[in-house]
Amino acid sequence: MQAKEGNKGVPKAEEEEKVIIKAIFKDERVFVPSSEDVESLSSRGYGISENGSLVLAFPEALYLLSKSVLEVEDGKTHKKVTFQELLDRSRAVDKDSWVRYLIYRDLRSRGYVVREGFGSGIDFRVYKRGEYGKAAADYLILGIKEGQPILVEDLARILTQVQSLKKSLTLSVLNRRGEIVYYSLSRLMFE
Repeated sequence: MQAKEGNKGVPKAEEEEKVIIKAIFKDERVFVPSSEDVESLSSRGYGISENGSLVLAFPEALYLLSKSVLEVEDGKTHKKVTFQELLDRSRAVDKDSWVRYLIYRDLRSRGYVVREGFGSGIDFRVYKRGEYGKAAADYLILGIKEGQPILVEDLARILTQVQSLKKSLTLSVLNRRGEIVYYSLSRLMFE
């Protein structure tokens, strides 16, 4: 039977059911234990595989929770963990976790795959669209809040390290209005 446009009572096409991935918060970390879900998430650039589970960084877990893709259960109480509770727990580990989450969310919403950074103040590694798993990250992100002091010497040290890796350093600044502004950094030489 063909339905004409505008007919009332015509059933809509069934929407695809959204699969909610189950995770556990335990020992200050968020784990995804299901092997199906581990593969699904890791192929999209989330988490680190560890003993058959996937360990999500707090910004990743918060992002997936905010998108209703993830449901987190407390490993001790077996109660559902809300976004605010997970944020509070992440703040106990990292006082700047809100800033990191906002930067992470902004980059993901722009279509980038975002992975945790590595030492020396690098918050994130960012892969160009379609490049995750095929090439190394092109951009390294250092996130700060507007008004948060950072020593020029520290910034120069980080920039030197990033340039020795043949990468670009981007300074992500969360301004007072909650907007994120990105600055590309390069070395300035004085003679």
